[in-house]
Amino acid sequence: MPAYTYTARTRNGEKSEGALQASDRRSALALLQGQGLVPISVKEGGDPTTPKAKAASKPKAQNAAAQKPKAKNFKLTLHSGAKQKMKLQEMLVFTRELSDLLSSGMTLGTALESMARRNSETVSGAITAELRDEIIQGISLSDALAKRPQSFPTFYVSLVEAGEAGGQISLALDNLVHYYERLIEAKEKVTGALIYPAIVLTIGIATIIFCMIFVIPRFSIIFDDLGSTLPMSTRILMGMSDFCVRYIWVIVLMFAASGIMFGSWVKTEAGRLAWDGFVLKMPVVKTIVNANAFSNFARTLGGLLDGGVPVLKALGISGKTVGNRVISDQVSSAIGKVTDGSSISRPLAEGGVFPPLFTDMLEVGEHSGDVSGSLKHIAKRYDDELNRNIKVFTTLLEPLMMLFMALAVGFVAMSLMMAVFDMTNGLDI
Repeated sequence: MPAYTYTARTRNGEKSEGALQASDRRSALALLQGQGLVPISVKEGGDPTTPKAKAASKPKAQNAAAQKPKAKNFKLTLHSGAKQKMKLQEMLVFTRELSDLLSSGMTLGTALESMARRNSETVSGAITAELRDEIIQGISLSDALAKRPQSFPTFYVSLVEAGEAGGQISLALDNLVHYYERLIEAKEKVTGALIYPAIVLTIGIATIIFCMIFVIPRFSIIFDDLGSTLPMSTRILMGMSDFCVRYIWVIVLMFAASGIMFGSWVKTEAGRLAWDGFVLKMPVVKTIVNANAFSNFARTLGGLLDGGVPVLKALGISGKTVGNRVISDQVSSAIGKVTDGSSISRPLAEGGVFPPLFTDMLEVGEHSGDVSGSLKHIAKRYDDELNRNIKVFTTLLEPLMMLFMALAVGFVAMSLMMAVFDMTNGLDI
Protein backbone atom coordinates (compact mmCIF):
# COMPACT_ATOMS: atom_id res chain seq x y z
CA MET A 1 0.00 0.00 0.00
CA PRO A 2 1.55 3.37 -1.01
CA ALA A 3 2.42 6.04 1.53
CA TYR A 4 1.32 9.70 1.34
CA THR A 5 2.75 12.74 3.08
CA TYR A 6 0.26 15.38 4.04
CA THR A 7 -0.09 18.89 5.40
CA ALA A 8 -3.36 19.68 7.15
CA ARG A 9 -4.96 21.77 9.87
CA THR A 10 -6.54 20.56 13.11
CA ARG A 11 -9.92 21.65 14.46
CA ASN A 12 -8.09 24.35 16.43
CA GLY A 13 -6.57 25.71 13.24
CA GLU A 14 -3.05 24.41 14.02
CA LYS A 15 -0.84 23.09 11.24
CA SER A 16 -0.22 19.34 11.20
CA GLU A 17 2.20 17.38 9.00
CA GLY A 18 2.76 13.66 8.70
CA ALA A 19 2.41 10.58 6.53
CA LEU A 20 -0.03 7.70 6.22
CA GLN A 21 -0.77 4.66 4.09
CA ALA A 22 -3.76 4.46 1.78
CA SER A 23 -4.80 2.66 -1.40
CA ASP A 24 -5.06 5.95 -3.35
CA ARG A 25 -5.07 9.70 -2.86
CA ARG A 26 -8.87 9.87 -2.46
CA SER A 27 -8.69 7.31 0.35
CA ALA A 28 -5.92 9.33 1.99
CA LEU A 29 -8.12 12.43 1.92
CA ALA A 30 -11.00 10.46 3.44
CA LEU A 31 -8.75 9.15 6.24
CA LEU A 32 -7.57 12.66 7.10
CA GLN A 33 -11.09 14.04 7.13
CA GLY A 34 -12.17 11.13 9.32
CA GLN A 35 -9.50 12.20 11.82
CA GLY A 36 -10.95 15.69 11.94
CA LEU A 37 -8.21 17.23 9.82
CA VAL A 38 -8.62 19.62 6.90
CA PRO A 39 -6.18 18.54 4.15
CA ILE A 40 -4.07 21.30 2.62
CA SER A 41 -1.81 19.12 0.47
CA VAL A 42 -1.46 15.35 0.05
CA LYS A 43 1.46 13.96 -1.99
CA GLU A 44 2.43 10.38 -2.71
CA GLY A 45 5.69 9.19 -1.13
CA GLY A 46 7.28 9.22 2.31
CA ASP A 47 7.53 6.94 5.32
CA PRO A 48 4.49 6.85 7.60
CA THR A 49 6.71 6.14 10.62
CA THR A 50 9.08 9.05 10.03
CA PRO A 51 7.03 11.85 11.65
CA LYS A 52 6.55 9.81 14.83
CA ALA A 53 10.24 8.98 15.02
CA LYS A 54 11.17 12.61 14.64
CA ALA A 55 8.71 13.63 17.28
CA ALA A 56 10.11 11.06 19.71
CA SER A 57 13.76 11.84 19.04
CA LYS A 58 13.52 15.58 19.68
CA PRO A 59 11.44 16.08 22.81
CA LYS A 60 14.17 18.12 24.48
CA ALA A 61 14.58 20.36 21.49
CA GLN A 62 10.86 20.94 21.37
CA ASN A 63 10.70 21.65 25.11
CA ALA A 64 13.59 24.04 24.81
CA ALA A 65 11.90 25.79 21.95
CA ALA A 66 8.70 25.94 23.95
CA GLN A 67 10.54 27.54 26.90
CA LYS A 68 12.10 30.25 24.73
CA PRO A 69 10.15 33.47 24.73
CA LYS A 70 8.38 33.97 21.47
CA ALA A 71 9.68 36.83 19.38
CA LYS A 72 7.21 39.61 18.88
CA ASN A 73 5.78 39.69 15.44
CA PHE A 74 5.29 43.22 14.22
CA LYS A 75 3.87 42.19 10.86
CA LEU A 76 0.76 44.12 9.99
CA THR A 77 -2.29 41.86 9.67
CA LEU A 78 -5.83 42.45 8.62
CA HIS A 79 -8.44 43.12 11.27
CA SER A 80 -10.99 40.53 12.20
CA GLY A 81 -13.10 39.51 9.25
CA ALA A 82 -16.21 39.82 11.43
CA LYS A 83 -15.59 43.59 11.65
CA GLN A 84 -14.94 44.00 7.96
CA LYS A 85 -17.31 43.99 5.05
CA MET A 86 -17.18 42.31 1.69
CA LYS A 87 -18.32 44.46 -1.17
CA LEU A 88 -21.17 43.14 -3.26
CA GLN A 89 -18.84 42.13 -6.08
CA GLU A 90 -16.48 40.39 -3.61
CA MET A 91 -19.36 38.50 -2.06
CA LEU A 92 -20.49 37.39 -5.52
CA VAL A 93 -16.99 36.13 -6.39
CA PHE A 94 -16.77 34.33 -3.01
CA THR A 95 -20.13 32.64 -3.57
CA ARG A 96 -19.34 31.63 -7.14
CA GLU A 97 -15.94 30.14 -6.23
CA LEU A 98 -17.32 28.25 -3.24
CA SER A 99 -20.20 26.87 -5.32
CA ASP A 100 -17.81 25.70 -8.06
CA LEU A 101 -15.44 24.01 -5.60
CA LEU A 102 -18.26 22.22 -3.77
CA SER A 103 -19.79 21.11 -7.09
CA SER A 104 -16.45 19.58 -8.08
CA GLY A 105 -16.62 17.28 -5.03
CA MET A 106 -14.38 19.20 -2.64
CA THR A 107 -15.38 19.29 1.01
CA LEU A 108 -16.47 22.58 2.60
CA GLY A 109 -13.42 22.92 4.85
CA THR A 110 -11.00 22.12 2.03
CA ALA A 111 -12.75 24.56 -0.32
CA LEU A 112 -12.55 27.38 2.23
CA GLU A 113 -8.88 26.57 2.90
CA SER A 114 -8.11 26.76 -0.81
CA MET A 115 -9.94 30.08 -1.20
CA ALA A 116 -8.32 31.60 1.89
CA ARG A 117 -4.85 30.59 0.72
CA ARG A 118 -5.34 32.20 -2.71
CA ASN A 119 -6.73 35.47 -1.30
CA SER A 120 -4.76 35.74 1.92
CA GLU A 121 -3.94 39.45 1.54
CA THR A 122 -7.50 40.67 0.92
CA VAL A 123 -10.51 41.37 3.11
CA SER A 124 -12.32 38.51 1.41
CA GLY A 125 -9.41 36.19 2.25
CA ALA A 126 -9.43 37.22 5.91
CA ILE A 127 -13.16 36.54 6.21
CA THR A 128 -12.79 33.23 4.35
CA ALA A 129 -9.98 32.16 6.71
CA GLU A 130 -12.17 32.85 9.75
CA LEU A 131 -15.04 30.92 8.18
CA ARG A 132 -12.64 28.02 7.55
CA ASP A 133 -11.48 27.99 11.17
CA GLU A 134 -15.04 28.02 12.48
CA ILE A 135 -16.08 25.22 10.13
CA ILE A 136 -13.13 23.14 11.36
CA GLN A 137 -14.31 23.69 14.93
CA GLY A 138 -17.71 22.20 14.05
CA ILE A 139 -19.81 25.33 13.42
CA SER A 140 -22.23 25.17 10.50
CA LEU A 141 -21.66 27.45 7.53
CA SER A 142 -24.93 29.32 8.04
CA ASP A 143 -24.10 30.06 11.70
CA ALA A 144 -20.62 31.26 10.72
CA LEU A 145 -22.09 33.51 8.02
CA ALA A 146 -24.71 34.88 10.44
CA LYS A 147 -21.89 36.27 12.61
CA ARG A 148 -20.97 38.61 9.75
CA PRO A 149 -24.18 40.47 8.82
CA GLN A 150 -22.10 43.28 7.26
CA SER A 151 -21.02 40.90 4.50
CA PHE A 152 -23.79 38.30 4.38
CA PRO A 153 -27.40 39.57 4.69
CA THR A 154 -30.23 37.60 6.24
CA PHE A 155 -31.43 36.44 2.82
CA TYR A 156 -28.00 34.94 2.09
CA VAL A 157 -27.80 33.16 5.45
CA SER A 158 -31.35 31.82 5.23
CA LEU A 159 -30.82 30.32 1.79
CA VAL A 160 -27.57 28.66 2.92
CA GLU A 161 -29.32 27.34 6.03
CA ALA A 162 -32.07 25.84 3.87
CA GLY A 163 -29.42 24.29 1.63
CA GLU A 164 -27.72 22.73 4.65
CA ALA A 165 -31.01 21.26 5.84
CA GLY A 166 -31.61 19.66 2.44
CA GLY A 167 -27.98 18.66 1.88
CA GLN A 168 -27.73 20.95 -1.16
CA ILE A 169 -25.39 23.76 -0.17
CA SER A 170 -23.91 23.90 -3.65
CA LEU A 171 -27.35 24.39 -5.21
CA ALA A 172 -28.21 27.10 -2.66
CA LEU A 173 -24.98 28.93 -3.46
CA ASP A 174 -25.69 28.63 -7.17
CA ASN A 175 -29.12 30.21 -6.63
CA LEU A 176 -27.45 33.01 -4.68
CA VAL A 177 -25.05 33.62 -7.56
CA HIS A 178 -27.93 34.02 -10.03
CA TYR A 179 -29.82 36.28 -7.61
CA TYR A 180 -26.94 38.67 -6.99
CA GLU A 181 -25.97 38.72 -10.66
CA ARG A 182 -29.45 39.99 -11.51
CA LEU A 183 -29.31 42.45 -8.61
CA ILE A 184 -25.98 43.89 -9.77
CA GLU A 185 -27.25 44.01 -13.36
CA ALA A 186 -30.30 46.05 -12.29
CA LYS A 187 -28.15 48.47 -10.28
CA GLU A 188 -25.76 48.93 -13.17
CA LYS A 189 -28.65 49.74 -15.51
CA VAL A 190 -29.99 52.44 -13.19
CA THR A 191 -26.52 53.84 -12.54
CA GLY A 192 -25.60 53.80 -16.22
CA ALA A 193 -28.83 55.60 -17.11
CA LEU A 194 -28.02 58.41 -14.67
CA ILE A 195 -24.36 58.93 -15.58
CA TYR A 196 -24.87 61.12 -18.65
CA PRO A 197 -27.53 63.42 -17.10
CA ALA A 198 -25.42 63.74 -13.96
CA ILE A 199 -22.36 64.76 -15.99
CA VAL A 200 -24.37 67.32 -17.96
CA LEU A 201 -25.91 68.76 -14.79
CA THR A 202 -22.57 68.94 -12.99
CA ILE A 203 -20.80 70.68 -15.86
CA GLY A 204 -23.71 73.09 -16.33
CA ILE A 205 -23.88 74.07 -12.68
CA ALA A 206 -20.09 74.47 -12.53
CA THR A 207 -20.22 76.72 -15.62
CA ILE A 208 -22.96 78.91 -14.14
CA ILE A 209 -21.10 79.23 -10.81
CA PHE A 210 -17.90 80.17 -12.67
CA CYS A 211 -19.75 82.85 -14.61
CA MET A 212 -21.41 84.22 -11.47
CA ILE A 213 -18.16 84.46 -9.50
CA PHE A 214 -15.53 85.34 -12.11
CA VAL A 215 -17.11 86.53 -15.39
CA ILE A 216 -20.12 88.67 -14.45
CA PRO A 217 -18.25 90.78 -11.82
CA ARG A 218 -15.92 91.98 -14.62
CA PHE A 219 -18.91 93.13 -16.67
CA SER A 220 -20.36 94.74 -13.56
CA ILE A 221 -17.26 96.95 -13.21
CA ILE A 222 -17.55 98.03 -16.86
CA PHE A 223 -21.25 98.83 -16.52
CA ASP A 224 -20.65 100.85 -13.33
CA ASP A 225 -17.95 102.91 -15.03
CA LEU A 226 -20.27 103.74 -17.93
CA GLY A 227 -23.02 104.72 -15.51
CA SER A 228 -25.86 103.78 -17.82
CA THR A 229 -29.22 102.39 -16.73
CA LEU A 230 -29.25 98.60 -17.04
CA PRO A 231 -32.20 96.42 -18.09
CA MET A 232 -34.13 94.66 -15.32
CA SER A 233 -32.79 91.20 -16.25
CA THR A 234 -29.21 92.49 -16.14
CA ARG A 235 -29.76 94.09 -12.72
CA ILE A 236 -31.18 90.79 -11.44
CA LEU A 237 -28.18 88.95 -12.83
CA MET A 238 -25.74 91.42 -11.25
CA GLY A 239 -27.52 91.09 -7.92
CA MET A 240 -27.33 87.30 -8.05
CA SER A 241 -23.63 87.49 -8.94
CA ASP A 242 -22.90 89.93 -6.12
CA PHE A 243 -24.76 87.70 -3.66
CA CYS A 244 -22.77 84.63 -4.79
CA VAL A 245 -19.45 86.48 -4.47
CA ARG A 246 -20.26 87.84 -1.01
CA TYR A 247 -21.87 84.74 0.49
CA ILE A 248 -20.38 81.83 -1.46
CA TRP A 249 -19.12 80.08 1.67
CA VAL A 250 -22.41 80.65 3.45
CA ILE A 251 -24.23 79.06 0.51
CA VAL A 252 -21.85 76.08 0.52
CA LEU A 253 -22.29 75.60 4.27
CA MET A 254 -26.06 75.88 3.97
CA PHE A 255 -26.16 73.19 1.27
CA ALA A 256 -23.86 70.96 3.31
CA ALA A 257 -25.92 71.45 6.48
CA SER A 258 -29.14 70.79 4.56
CA GLY A 259 -27.68 67.56 3.16
CA ILE A 260 -26.59 66.39 6.61
CA MET A 261 -29.94 67.26 8.16
CA PHE A 262 -31.82 65.52 5.37
CA GLY A 263 -29.65 62.42 5.72
CA SER A 264 -30.27 62.33 9.48
CA TRP A 265 -33.99 62.84 9.00
CA VAL A 266 -34.29 60.06 6.44
CA LYS A 267 -32.62 57.65 8.89
CA THR A 268 -35.44 58.17 11.41
CA GLU A 269 -38.56 56.01 11.29
CA ALA A 270 -40.93 58.87 10.47
CA GLY A 271 -38.51 60.44 7.98
CA ARG A 272 -37.90 57.21 6.13
CA LEU A 273 -41.60 56.45 5.89
CA ALA A 274 -42.42 59.99 4.70
CA TRP A 275 -39.64 60.07 2.10
CA ASP A 276 -40.42 56.62 0.70
CA GLY A 277 -44.10 57.60 0.49
CA PHE A 278 -43.15 60.79 -1.37
CA VAL A 279 -40.98 58.82 -3.83
CA LEU A 280 -43.92 56.55 -4.63
CA LYS A 281 -45.92 59.62 -5.70
CA MET A 282 -43.27 61.25 -7.92
CA PRO A 283 -44.10 61.11 -11.64
CA VAL A 284 -41.92 58.73 -13.70
CA VAL A 285 -39.68 58.00 -10.70
CA LYS A 286 -42.40 56.01 -8.95
CA THR A 287 -42.63 53.59 -11.88
CA ILE A 288 -38.90 52.79 -11.58
CA VAL A 289 -39.06 52.41 -7.79
CA ASN A 290 -42.14 50.19 -7.94
CA ALA A 291 -40.78 47.95 -10.69
CA ASN A 292 -37.47 47.52 -8.88
CA ALA A 293 -39.17 46.84 -5.53
CA PHE A 294 -41.67 44.30 -6.90
CA SER A 295 -38.97 42.55 -8.92
CA ASN A 296 -36.68 42.23 -5.86
CA PHE A 297 -39.54 41.05 -3.65
CA ALA A 298 -40.74 38.40 -6.12
CA ARG A 299 -37.24 37.13 -6.88
CA THR A 300 -36.24 36.96 -3.20
CA LEU A 301 -39.46 35.30 -2.06
CA GLY A 302 -39.36 32.80 -4.93
CA GLY A 303 -35.72 31.93 -4.24
CA LEU A 304 -36.36 31.40 -0.53
CA LEU A 305 -39.47 29.26 -1.07
CA ASP A 306 -37.67 27.27 -3.74
CA GLY A 307 -34.82 26.71 -1.27
CA GLY A 308 -37.15 25.31 1.39
CA VAL A 309 -37.40 28.34 3.70
CA PRO A 310 -40.75 28.52 5.59
CA VAL A 311 -43.32 30.96 4.17
CA LEU A 312 -43.48 33.37 7.10
CA LYS A 313 -39.72 33.62 7.41
CA ALA A 314 -39.38 34.02 3.66
CA LEU A 315 -41.93 36.84 3.66
CA GLY A 316 -40.13 38.64 6.48
CA ILE A 317 -36.78 38.45 4.68
CA SER A 318 -38.24 39.41 1.30
CA GLY A 319 -39.95 42.47 2.73
CA LYS A 320 -36.58 43.88 3.75
CA THR A 321 -35.16 43.65 0.22
CA VAL A 322 -37.66 45.95 -1.51
CA GLY A 323 -35.79 49.12 -0.51
CA ASN A 324 -38.98 51.08 0.29
CA ARG A 325 -40.42 51.38 3.80
CA VAL A 326 -44.03 51.78 2.65
CA ILE A 327 -43.93 48.53 0.66
CA SER A 328 -41.97 46.81 3.43
CA ASP A 329 -44.61 47.76 6.03
CA GLN A 330 -47.30 46.42 3.74
CA VAL A 331 -45.51 43.06 3.58
CA SER A 332 -45.11 43.04 7.39
CA SER A 333 -48.84 43.59 7.87
CA ALA A 334 -49.57 40.80 5.39
CA ILE A 335 -47.47 38.34 7.44
CA GLY A 336 -49.97 38.49 10.29
CA LYS A 337 -52.83 37.60 7.96
CA VAL A 338 -50.85 34.76 6.39
CA THR A 339 -50.30 33.43 9.93
CA ASP A 340 -54.07 33.26 10.32
CA GLY A 341 -54.22 30.86 7.37
CA SER A 342 -54.80 33.30 4.54
CA SER A 343 -53.07 33.00 1.19
CA ILE A 344 -50.17 35.29 0.35
CA SER A 345 -51.86 37.06 -2.56
CA ARG A 346 -55.02 38.09 -0.70
CA PRO A 347 -53.44 40.19 2.11
CA LEU A 348 -51.03 41.76 -0.38
CA ALA A 349 -53.97 42.74 -2.60
CA GLU A 350 -55.94 44.18 0.35
CA GLY A 351 -53.07 46.52 1.24
CA GLY A 352 -53.45 48.47 -1.98
CA VAL A 353 -49.68 48.83 -2.54
CA PHE A 354 -49.08 45.79 -4.74
CA PRO A 355 -50.67 46.12 -8.19
CA PRO A 356 -53.49 43.77 -9.26
CA LEU A 357 -51.26 42.17 -11.90
CA PHE A 358 -48.77 41.09 -9.22
CA THR A 359 -51.37 39.62 -6.88
CA ASP A 360 -53.35 37.97 -9.70
CA MET A 361 -50.27 36.18 -11.04
CA LEU A 362 -49.36 35.12 -7.49
CA GLU A 363 -52.90 33.83 -6.90
CA VAL A 364 -52.65 31.70 -10.04
CA GLY A 365 -49.45 30.16 -8.66
CA GLU A 366 -51.16 29.42 -5.33
CA HIS A 367 -54.04 27.65 -7.08
CA SER A 368 -51.68 25.60 -9.28
CA GLY A 369 -49.33 24.76 -6.40
CA ASP A 370 -46.33 26.43 -8.04
CA VAL A 371 -45.88 29.66 -6.06
CA SER A 372 -42.12 29.85 -6.61
CA GLY A 373 -42.59 29.41 -10.37
CA SER A 374 -45.18 32.20 -10.49
CA LEU A 375 -42.88 34.47 -8.49
CA LYS A 376 -40.09 33.89 -11.00
CA HIS A 377 -42.43 34.92 -13.83
CA ILE A 378 -43.46 38.00 -11.83
CA ALA A 379 -39.82 38.94 -11.25
CA LYS A 380 -39.07 38.62 -14.97
CA ARG A 381 -42.13 40.67 -15.86
CA TYR A 382 -41.11 43.54 -13.57
CA ASP A 383 -37.49 43.29 -14.72
CA ASP A 384 -38.72 43.99 -18.24
CA GLU A 385 -40.89 46.83 -16.95
CA LEU A 386 -37.90 48.27 -15.07
CA ASN A 387 -35.87 48.31 -18.28
CA ARG A 388 -38.67 50.10 -20.15
CA ASN A 389 -39.16 52.63 -17.36
CA ILE A 390 -35.45 53.40 -17.25
CA LYS A 391 -35.46 54.07 -20.99
CA VAL A 392 -38.48 56.36 -20.66
CA PHE A 393 -36.87 58.16 -17.72
CA THR A 394 -33.60 58.79 -19.55
CA THR A 395 -35.48 59.78 -22.72
CA LEU A 396 -37.38 62.44 -20.76
CA LEU A 397 -34.53 63.47 -18.49
CA GLU A 398 -31.95 64.30 -21.16
CA PRO A 399 -34.04 66.92 -23.01
CA LEU A 400 -35.25 68.37 -19.71
CA MET A 401 -31.66 68.74 -18.53
CA MET A 402 -30.66 70.35 -21.81
CA LEU A 403 -33.66 72.70 -21.59
CA PHE A 404 -32.75 73.71 -18.04
CA MET A 405 -29.14 74.38 -19.02
CA ALA A 406 -30.23 76.29 -22.13
CA LEU A 407 -32.54 78.52 -20.07
CA ALA A 408 -29.90 79.18 -17.42
CA VAL A 409 -27.07 79.92 -19.86
CA GLY A 410 -29.45 81.80 -22.16
CA PHE A 411 -30.59 84.04 -19.30
CA VAL A 412 -26.98 84.95 -18.50
CA ALA A 413 -26.06 85.58 -22.13
CA MET A 414 -29.21 87.59 -22.98
CA SER A 415 -28.91 89.72 -19.84
CA LEU A 416 -25.35 90.70 -20.72
CA MET A 417 -26.12 91.22 -24.40
CA MET A 418 -29.14 93.44 -23.67
CA ALA A 419 -26.99 95.67 -21.49
CA VAL A 420 -24.32 95.90 -24.17
CA PHE A 421 -26.91 96.77 -26.83
CA ASP A 422 -28.42 99.50 -24.62
CA MET A 423 -25.01 101.03 -24.01
CA THR A 424 -24.16 100.87 -27.70
CA ASN A 425 -27.38 102.67 -28.61
CA GLY A 426 -26.65 105.33 -25.99
CA LEU A 427 -23.18 105.96 -27.43
CA ASP A 428 -24.58 106.34 -30.98
CA ILE A 429 -27.01 108.96 -29.81
